[in-house]
Amino acid sequence: MSAYREAIIELYKNPLNNYEMEDASTDFEDSNPLCGDQIHVWVKVDENGVVEKVSFKGTGCAISQASTSLLTEELPGMTIEEVEALDQDDIQELLGIPLSPVRLKCALLGQKVIQGALLKYKASKRED
Repeated sequence: MSAYREAIIELYKNPLNNYEMEDASTDFEDSNPLCGDQIHVWVKVDENGVVEKVSFKGTGCAISQASTSLLTEELPGMTIEEVEALDQDDIQELLGIPLSPVRLKCALLGQKVIQGALLKYKASKRED
């Protein structure tokens, strides 16, 4: 088993930042009905639009959970615009393994949910 695969299994068993954040600026939840993955994220954003921290709770396959776990470590310090600019190549690079189209959908769920949370945050700021 490759070191990357072992790391994914380890993140699945012991995900990083796996908690409900009490002081989040925004949150969002979504699922991938094809494989049953479900992820809820919480994001704290500072007054300058920089991500301070990200946490999540989820169920599903090792790829979706590991990808989201890695994103919670990668995103703090990035602006909302930088997070929105992340694409599937960035996510695959973060995971470090080649993915089939079906597995790619699993890997991208965390990014999709985080971007949903940031859209919700931006909409709330426009209402203020």
